[in-house]
Amino acid sequence: MRRIITITVIVLVVLGVGGFVWYTWPRDREPEVVIPPQEEEPIETTRTYTSTSLGYSLTYPLAYTQSDHTYEFSPTKNIEGGFKVTVPVALATGTNLSSDSYLAIEQLPNARNCTGDIFLTANVKASDTTEGGVTYSVASSTEAAAGNHYEEWVWALNDSTPCTAVRYYIHSSTDATGTAEFNHEVLLQEFNSIRQSLRKI
Repeated sequence: MRRIITITVIVLVVLGVGGFVWYTWPRDREPEVVIPPQEEEPIETTRTYTSTSLGYSLTYPLAYTQSDHTYEFSPTKNIEGGFKVTVPVALATGTNLSSDSYLAIEQLPNARNCTGDIFLTANVKASDTTEGGVTYSVASSTEAAAGNHYEEWVWALNDSTPCTAVRYYIHSSTDATGTAEFNHEVLLQEFNSIRQSLRKI
């Protein structure tokens, strides 16, 4: 009887030790699959337009619309060959700002002195200002007619050849009943930011 008990105990011990060894024995584990984090693609908020004919590129918000540009300087003279970016319709909606307001790049190849006033029909004087290491000749004019207000700024690169300038054309209504006054300061800041992106190619 003792032998049976002894054998039973030995068998149980062996089974217990064997089970423990089997359970704790290191095994070849399948390598963990490491999934690399997915890089989020940056959301584009701007677009760059390059004009090989003018030799310049410009970066502007996606909501703006780029197109060719001709400025009617007088009944007999136009500034041609440029391009412009027009403000988004959504920016003008509900305000007295007209959706034909724009920022344009223009050139006067035959200009002797590249100053801002030569791009305007009004008799105005230009003044030099340096911004971000770039010297501009700046001129501006305003005009009112039949309930409309026209404001223009010209930032000429006075060392450029041919003479190149950035024009701000801001058209608003002076009798737009039921509409809010557009934020003039914010629009100028946005135009300034676009102008500062101008690069020679």
